[in-house]
Amino acid sequence: MDDPHADLVRQARQGSDAAAATLFDLVWPDAVRTARTVLGRSAVAEDVAQESIVRFDGRRPFGVWLRRIVVNRSLNALRDGRRLVALEDGVPAPDTPDRPAGGALADALRSLAPDRRVAVALRYGLDLTPTEIGELIDVPVGTVKSRIARGLEDLRTALEGVHR
Repeated sequence: MDDPHADLVRQARQGSDAAAATLFDLVWPDAVRTARTVLGRSAVAEDVAQESIVRFDGRRPFGVWLRRIVVNRSLNALRDGRRLVALEDGVPAPDTPDRPAGGALADALRSLAPDRRVAVALRYGLDLTPTEIGELIDVPVGTVKSRIARGLEDLRTALEGVHR
């Protein structure tokens, strides 16, 4: 698999500040969008994205590696129970429409178990296939499908309780 970022990564590793800045500008919007999709609109998402970008190890294509690290670090943040601090209203995610941070659906998503939340967020927030999700989080496709199905059932149950 060709890495479209390989030349920039090589230049950045050789000390080119311009290449590092260009690489950062190219990947930052996707890294933040991925973290926000998993975590919700939060300042923690930007921290996760930034921490992930600086940890590149060079063993995989940069874009694929980065998304996997962002997802894993986001999942760790959920599991660790870090307090997720909402961004101020009116501050949109980079390259994404501004969406309200609250509401019944957002609350129901935040209440999902971390593994189910990640699977549902990646499937419906980033439109990834179960196969792509399995590769990102290193679990079998059947497990991904099960987490999505159970997460959707949990959401349905939570939302039915709100609308009664």
